[in-house]
Amino acid sequence: MQVNNTKVEKLSEMPNIGHELEERLTNAGISCPLKLQEMGSIAAFQLLHAADQHVCINMLYALEGAIRNIRWHKLEKNVKKELQFYFREIKQSG
Repeated sequence: MQVNNTKVEKLSEMPNIGHELEERLTNAGISCPLKLQEMGSIAAFQLLHAADQHVCINMLYALEGAIRNIRWHKLEKNVKKELQFYFREIKQSG
């Protein structure tokens, strides 16, 4: 994956991904930016949720923003609404 014409090899080099989230993703089997991109934010979030029920909507936004190479605050409203829908479904399903 490339960010600003620089090859990104670590998850924590992506927007929104700090060292704690990087560790959680790695523990869930997502060890590089390319894998996160291929999985997508929802599938990655489902893995995180399976390991820890105390995940929040902002984490889902962070993953989507990282994949799009933007800060999660800049996600379009319709994208956030879709993610909110999936978040509710995931949380309700246990």
